[in-house]
Amino acid sequence: MHDFAGNDYLGLARDPRLAQAQAEGARRFGAGAGASHLVSGHLGVHEALEQRLAELTGRPRALLFSTGYMANLGTLQALCDANTHLFQDRLNHASLLDGARLAGTRSRRFHHRDLDDLDRLLARVPSDNLKLVISDGVFSMDGDVADIEGLAAVSARHDAWLMIDDAHGLGVLGDRGEGCAGRAQDAARVPILVGTLGKALGTAGAFVAGSHELIDHLIQFARPYVYTTAQPPGVAAATLKALDILAAEPERRTRLLSLVRYFRHEAERVGLPLAHSDTPIQPLLLGESLRTLRWAAALREAGFLVGAIRPPTVPQGQARLRITLSARHTHDTLDALLEALAGLQQAEREA
Repeated sequence: MHDFAGNDYLGLARDPRLAQAQAEGARRFGAGAGASHLVSGHLGVHEALEQRLAELTGRPRALLFSTGYMANLGTLQALCDANTHLFQDRLNHASLLDGARLAGTRSRRFHHRDLDDLDRLLARVPSDNLKLVISDGVFSMDGDVADIEGLAAVSARHDAWLMIDDAHGLGVLGDRGEGCAGRAQDAARVPILVGTLGKALGTAGAFVAGSHELIDHLIQFARPYVYTTAQPPGVAAATLKALDILAAEPERRTRLLSLVRYFRHEAERVGLPLAHSDTPIQPLLLGESLRTLRWAAALREAGFLVGAIRPPTVPQGQARLRITLSARHTHDTLDALLEALAGLQQAEREA
């Protein structure tokens, strides 16, 4: 079965070097951390990983969380209350919306990637109120990239903080895989940067990167951090190895983005209805949920695992196949998938 549904963008999840590093980490430090970070679970391997993630993203510090969902919940719960004014892109990840609810904060949702709408909403709030703008970096169901520079400029104009969840950009975008914000936008422009380890880096977990003051505050007040057993040390060791590979083998990212361009060119040549995306997330817009399920089932029979995304994950009438590419894919595999997709489209036309 060819996997076009997962998020293993660089093909590291099955890399034997990560498995070896994880086994060695477990041998040295134990299978589990044994406690939360604030008790005795924060080990040297965790500290080393936080330092490497801070360096990669160009931030003073980083803080590990068990999952990306917990990182977003913990950050918003620690920073916001009923008096905070939150502004979220309409297509933000569910964890960001849930984090706002957990904090007891109302989210004003601006139109997708619409800086004018965000500017209009921010202008309605008195200047002395705490304001936080939140956006995905790469949108998980559409594959398009936020205008980080524009978001930073609008946020600064209204004295608002900016938080970017770059789960799908980290390891893929940027000059060194630092993501769509990373070093291009420092901690003054993007004060809160969230990244995950379970996608391009191939392991599990997440982190928040930012200033010393931000990280100190999260350590004390982010409940999903305070009251959770620390990441297994073997996973931290494997992630350090993934960061080594990310730095030493830039050809993985080059190959991945080349495959994205090839796939889009060939899909457009045969008339497949792709949404615009220059990232490994390639949505094939089919509209109806039943049609999407039929296509996904037929592809599975042909040996291709592709995600069928339907409401409420996406709006009504916008069901899609979410095709995700990886550096481990080959041109031959892409050609076979494209042939299967074109065949399904042709069969519908002839029905």
